[in-house]
This record gives sequence, C-alpha cells and structure tokens, in this order.
Amino acid sequence: MSDADLEEIRKGRLAQLQQQQQGGPDGASQQEAEVRASILSQILQPEAADRLGRIRIVKESRATDVENRLIMLARSGQLRAKVTEEQLKELLGAVAETSERDGSTGGKIVVSRRKGAWDDDDDDLLDL
Repeated sequence: MSDADLEEIRKGRLAQLQQQQQGGPDGASQQEAEVRASILSQILQPEAADRLGRIRIVKESRATDVENRLIMLARSGQLRAKVTEEQLKELLGAVAETSERDGSTGGKIVVSRRKGAWDDDDDDLLDL
C-alpha cells in the first residue's frame, strides 16, 4: 500500500471515531438494542421470538413492556428455561391487565353518539 492509501484510511478511521464520539447517545442506544436482542435470543424459543416480533409490528409499546419484563426476570434468575410461546402469551395477558389497571385505554374504542341526530325512528316522519 502506498502512503496516500494509508493516509486516506487514517482519515476515514479518524472521521468514524469522531462521529462515534459526537453521536454518543445514538451509539449507546444502538449498543443497548444489540444487548437486548442478544439477551432475548438467549431466553426465548424461536416461536416466542416470532410472536414478540409480530406484537412489535402491531404495538411497539406493548412489546417493549414485555421485553423489559423478560429481561428483568432473566437478570434476577427467575427463568429456569427458555420462554415458550404459551408462557409468552401468559406474560402478555399479565402486561395487558397491568396496563388496564394503570388507566390506559389499551386499544379500546369508545363510541359517543350525539343526541338529537336522526334516528331510524324518524324516517317515518318523512313519509307524511
């Protein structure tokens, strides 16, 4: 390699290091995401991991809550074996109950109808 090539590599590496230092939170969050993914791959069976991935697509906050709870259980040593899909369903139910108790609507749809609007019973008045 020539000196020019080496100097170009050094400049590129220096720019990369500076970018990592300036983008500290982004690098840290990416590293944290990798650690979370590593822990989850160790404690979830493939079917459970697939289900959690589908849940993340639909409702990311619910998936994050479940992941946090799973990681907490793994770190405290309460998980003896890999989590199955059935166990994940039970955990999802527990997280859903917790979120309902906390007052979040959690996907419930509330329909409020206006009073005084035309009803089906009012159609016969038009025939007069």
